[in-house]
Amino acid sequence: MLGLRRTAYAGCIAVLAWASLAATSAAETLADAAALAYQTNPTLQAQRAQLRATDEEYVQAEAGLRPTVSASGSYEYAGEQVSQPGSPSANLAGGTGSAVVSLTQPLYTGGLVTARISVAQADILAGRETLRNTEISVLQSVVGAYLDVRRDGEQLAISQDNVNVLARQLDETNGKFQAGLLTRTDVAQSEARLAQARSQLASTRAALAVARAAYAAVVGQDPGDLAPEPPIAALLPPTVDAAFDAAERDNPQLRQAIYAEEGAAARLAQAKSQTRPTASVSAQYGYVGAQEGISAGGGFGSIGSVMESELGGSITANVSVPLFNGGLYASQIRQAAEQDNVARIGVETQRRQVLQAVSQAWNQLLGARASLAADEAQVKSDTVAYEGVREEQKVGLRTVLDVLNAEQELEQSQLALVGARHDEYVAAAAVLAAMGALDARALIPGAAVYDPKANFERLRHAPGALPWDRAVQALDRIGAPKPTPAPPPSPPGEIVRTAGQ
Repeated sequence: MLGLRRTAYAGCIAVLAWASLAATSAAETLADAAALAYQTNPTLQAQRAQLRATDEEYVQAEAGLRPTVSASGSYEYAGEQVSQPGSPSANLAGGTGSAVVSLTQPLYTGGLVTARISVAQADILAGRETLRNTEISVLQSVVGAYLDVRRDGEQLAISQDNVNVLARQLDETNGKFQAGLLTRTDVAQSEARLAQARSQLASTRAALAVARAAYAAVVGQDPGDLAPEPPIAALLPPTVDAAFDAAERDNPQLRQAIYAEEGAAARLAQAKSQTRPTASVSAQYGYVGAQEGISAGGGFGSIGSVMESELGGSITANVSVPLFNGGLYASQIRQAAEQDNVARIGVETQRRQVLQAVSQAWNQLLGARASLAADEAQVKSDTVAYEGVREEQKVGLRTVLDVLNAEQELEQSQLALVGARHDEYVAAAAVLAAMGALDARALIPGAAVYDPKANFERLRHAPGALPWDRAVQALDRIGAPKPTPAPPPSPPGEIVRTAGQ
C-alpha cells in the first residue's frame, strides 16, 4: 500500500496533479480574475473617477479665453409725506430701476491663460500615468493572489497526502509491534511524525483560507477551481538591459514624474505672467428709468407724476499694468522656481527607484529560476531515495525512523518545489510591473480596455467653445513667459543599472 507513494509523488508532474484534476472546463483562469478586478476593483474605479475630475481642469483653463456675460437689475422705491398748515397731507413718491447686461472679453492676459492650459495638460497626462500605475498595481495584486491560492491549494494537497501516508505508516507499525517485529520506540516515532504532519496540515489549511480572503478582496469574488496560470516567460525581455530600457521608456511612475515636472514648469510661467500687462474689452447695454409722483389724502388721489428713462450701452477697452504689489509676485515666482527644481530632482529620484526596482525584480527572477531547477532535481532524488529506503526497510536494512526521515525530506522538497514555481511566476510579474508592461492587454487578451482619452475628448468638444478661442490664445502667447525645458536625463550609471545576467 505504501508503495503507491511512488505514483503519487512522481517528480514535478505529480506536484501539479492536484491542480490538473481541479482544472475543469469551468475552471476560473487568471485572465478571468484579472478581467473581473479590472472592471470592479474599487481602487481602480476611484482612480478613474479622479482622472475624470482632473480632465475638467482643461475645460476650466480654456474658459479663460472666452467672454463672461452677466445681467443685473435693481429697483429702489422712496416715499416722503409732506404736510403744511391749512393744507391736506401729500406723499412725494418715486422709484428708480435699472437692468444692465455686461460682457467682458479678455484679449491678452500676459500668458496667464496659456500657462493655465499647459498646467492642466500636464496634470492630465500625469493623472493618466497615475491611473496606469494603479492598474499595474491592481493586476500585480491579482497575479499574486491567484498564485497564492494555487500554491496553498497544492501544498494543502501534499500535506493531506502526507498525513494519509503517515497514518497508514502508523497502522503498519502498530501491526508489526503487535507481532513483536518492532519496538514501542518505532510506534512512538510514527505517532510523533503523524502529529507533526497534522499540525502542518492545519497551518496550511489556515494559510489557504487567508489567501482566499486576499483573493476575494482584490478580485471581487471568492476563488473557485483555479486553472493553471498561463505561461508568462514570452512577455519578458531577453536581457536585463532590455528591461532597463523598457522601464525608462514606459514605467508609469517615471513618466508621471516627468509630466509633474512639466506641470511645475508651467506653474512657474504662470507665476511670471502675473507681472505682464493685461488687456480686455467690455460692453454694457441696459435700461435706467425713474418715476416721481405726488398723491394727496394719504395716497388715494394722484395729483401728477413724471417718468424718465434711458436706454443705451457702451464699449470700453481696458489695459492694466501691474506696477507694485509689495513683492508678492516676486515671491511667488521664486517659490514656483524652487518647486520646479523639486520636480526636476524628483524625476531623477524616480528614475533611480525604477532602475532599482527592475534590478531587484530581475535578480529575484534569476534566483527563483535557480531555486526551481534545484528543487525539481531534489524532488526527483528524494522520490528515488524514499522508494529505496522503503524497499530496504522491508528486508531489515533500514529502520522505521529512516523511512520517516525519507518521507519528511520528500514532502519538504515537494512543498519547496511548489513554492519555487510560485516565486518564479510572481518574480516574472514583478519584472513586467517595473517595466510598465503588466497591463490589461498582457493579462486579458481581447478585453475592452478603459480609454482615459475618451472622456477628455468628450469634454474638449462639449458646448462652450467659441470660434475665436484659438485667435485669443495665439495673441495671449505673444510675449508670454515660456516654460523652461526639462534637462536631458543623466546617463545611466554603472552602479544603478546593474543586475545579474
